[in-house]
Amino acid sequence: MIGRDVFRLPQPLSICMDNNRQSSLLPISISSSSFHAVILPPCLLRRSNLICKAASLSAFDRDGEKPSSMELEAISGEEEFDQIIEGKQTEKLIVVLWMAEWCRKCIYLKPKLKKLAASLYSRTRFYYIDVNSVPQRLVNRAEVTKMPTIQVWKNSKKQGEVFGGHKAWVVVHEVEEMIENQ
Repeated sequence: MIGRDVFRLPQPLSICMDNNRQSSLLPISISSSSFHAVILPPCLLRRSNLICKAASLSAFDRDGEKPSSMELEAISGEEEFDQIIEGKQTEKLIVVLWMAEWCRKCIYLKPKLKKLAASLYSRTRFYYIDVNSVPQRLVNRAEVTKMPTIQVWKNSKKQGEVFGGHKAWVVVHEVEEMIENQ
C-alpha cells in the first residue's frame, strides 16, 4: 500500500541533506512491480529547506527560463556573516532577512522574498538569519531591533533597511525600491 508519504520515482534519486551529504535511494520491489520509493519521515516533510545549498541556478534554469523562486541561504554565525558581507562579490548587493521562526510576519514574508530573489539573481544575493540561532552580539552589531528586518549591504556597509511590520507585498515593494536606488 502506498501512503501519502511515499512517492513513485522513475529512477534512483540523489538527495542533499542540510550537511550537504548525498544519499542515493535504491529501487525496491513491491507486488512484483519494480519502482523507486522515497519514504520521508514527518520531520523532513515539515522542513522548508530540502533544496541543497549547493544547487546552482543552472539546475533550476533548464530551458532558459528563470525560476519562480529561490531558496534564501541561511547564515548561522558571525564569521559566516562577515565572510558574506565582506566577500569578493562586491559588485552584487547582499540582502539579509533578519527573522525568527516564531514570527508570523516573517513566515509570510519569506516566500515573497524568495520570488524576489529569483527575479534579481543576476545582481543580488539573498540570505536570512534566524535571530534565535546566532549570538546576540551579531544581532546587536547589525542594529536589528524588530522582526522582520530586511537590510541591504554593499562593500561591507549597510545601505538601508526596511522593517516588515506591515503587509508583505508592501515590504517587498519597499525592498525592491531600496535595491533599485543602489
